Amino acid sequence: MVDAAELIDNDFLRQFEVKVNDDLAKIEYSLQERKIFLTKMIIPKEVTDENFSKDFLAAVFEQIEERNLSVVPTSPEIAKFVRSNRKYKRMLPVGVRI
Repeated sequence: MVDAAELIDNDFLRQFEVKVNDDLAKIEYSLQERKIFLTKMIIPKEVTDENFSKDFLAAVFEQIEERNLSVVPTSPEIAKFVRSNRKYKRMLPVGVRI
């Protein structure tokens, strides 16, 4: 489980980060106006927990929701996460369908 306290928004590198042992799990993003484009997810190979990426994405989406931003997932695995979690579909901007 990814704890919200462990999640870091590194705005200099434009990525959300979670420390995993001696490595980082990352979701890269681009911020434009009131939209955040989630472009790439990188999970270290030593992560064997199947639910890690789902928990990581859920923590990221919760943080984005607190900031009242719309989400545009451009990465296939992030788009798949949104499709399988209806509660995050409301965060998509008007006209974006997944």
